[in-house]
Amino acid sequence: MASDGARKQFWKRSNTKVPGSIQHVYGAQHPPFDPLLHGTLLKATPKVPTTPVKARRTSTFQEFESNTSDAWDASEDDDELLAMAAESLNTEVVMETANRVLRNHSQRQERHRPPEPPTVPSGDLRLVKSVSESHTSCPAESASDTAPLQRSQSLPHSVTVALGGMSDPSTLSSSALSEREASRLDKFKQLLAGPNTDLEELRKLSWSGIPKSVRPITWKLLSGYLPANVERRPATLQRKQKEYFAFVEHYYDSRHDDAHQDTYRQIHIDIPRMSPEALILQPKVTEIFERILFIWAIRHPASGYVQGINDLVTPFFVVFMCEHIEEEDVDAADVSRVPADVLRDVEADTYWCMSRLLDGIQDNYTFAQPGIQMKVKMLEELVSRIDEQVHRHLERHEVRYLQFAFRWMNNLLMREVPLHCTIRLWDTYQSEPEGFSHFHLYVCAAFLGRWRKEILEERDFQELLLFLQNLPTAHWGDEDISLLLAEAYRLKFAFADAPNHYKK
Repeated sequence: MASDGARKQFWKRSNTKVPGSIQHVYGAQHPPFDPLLHGTLLKATPKVPTTPVKARRTSTFQEFESNTSDAWDASEDDDELLAMAAESLNTEVVMETANRVLRNHSQRQERHRPPEPPTVPSGDLRLVKSVSESHTSCPAESASDTAPLQRSQSLPHSVTVALGGMSDPSTLSSSALSEREASRLDKFKQLLAGPNTDLEELRKLSWSGIPKSVRPITWKLLSGYLPANVERRPATLQRKQKEYFAFVEHYYDSRHDDAHQDTYRQIHIDIPRMSPEALILQPKVTEIFERILFIWAIRHPASGYVQGINDLVTPFFVVFMCEHIEEEDVDAADVSRVPADVLRDVEADTYWCMSRLLDGIQDNYTFAQPGIQMKVKMLEELVSRIDEQVHRHLERHEVRYLQFAFRWMNNLLMREVPLHCTIRLWDTYQSEPEGFSHFHLYVCAAFLGRWRKEILEERDFQELLLFLQNLPTAHWGDEDISLLLAEAYRLKFAFADAPNHYKK
């Protein structure tokens, strides 16, 4: 167990990553001290500290945040949230696909590693284990860890179709891959070609990934920005684009006024910290992001601008630019070659779709960020139910969920996975009821479970927190996100009609 002195040394080292700490504007703060979350936990057997020990009082999360600069970078009631999943429009479709993905993953795992003796009876395999953990079960687990989710059975092994936008190359030939992707694209085109798009069918089809060529129009429809009626879309686009630039004309010149200069200054500071740098640091893109964020902040004074909102612009901008850039990698495309009128359209579309997203999670960014506080607490309770061993391990080493999961909620995992993975993740979020608020909770629980083995191997506060804040996802692809989503859906499916799982 790490000492307070060890944590102090760790915090000092963490502070060297980004110079300075910028305060949020419009009063939004990191969550204030909550004795339920930050109270002193039960102490385990003392461990010799790895760094010099110095007596110090128990630290609050504000002190942790003020000494580290990466806590941020890198709402509904729980009963109402949980009730939504029971009425999910795509339960059968998604569960079938999710099961297939997990079966395929199990098959590949079996092919690439020698057989291992089972550590638990086949009838007692539980959802509480991550997929990877099902092959590396810890023999030291107590009998009390083997009960809760009897309704969720382990999956049989059989062939599969991958869940993501692209299939796994190890399981399909290039010709079969192309044929299947072409078939999916045809289904999207047929659905989008009708005079009135069936949004329920579009959500079902989009859950398992959206082909790149139809992703822009699909996102605009799923976000509610465009109407389902084809004939109304051109007039809607023209009206909304005109409305956005009327906001720009009316408000943007006030960015240097005393009332708004702090907001603009914070935005101006945060944008260069975003990724991908090759795209964001292009002057035209920087200006577009500054306008979008400033206009949104001025029009939403209840929250204003808060660090983390800036990241939510990027996926929409990149996806909508794909319609107008020939390069395969939009991240490094030269935006200066794109016509000005096209950039104006992309800017307006990005603003309105981002606004739609934030309308559903704005309590994440109002004063004291109560939405994030609630979601982190819900995540903690959920993990304590589905994987008590991991929960107790974090508790034993005094790792608070706010210290790593705050960023997961604040930035919707955008700082944890590559951008192309975020885009694939958002395909599903926009297909799920309350995807960015409700389903995201289960994705975070599955994401933590994905690293179960590594977490349990860490025996030190500093190393645990460093690992959780710098997870090795740089080489993740669609297959990893597909597996994560499948596990998240299983968690949601198991707990959707059990709202008391947040209560002990």
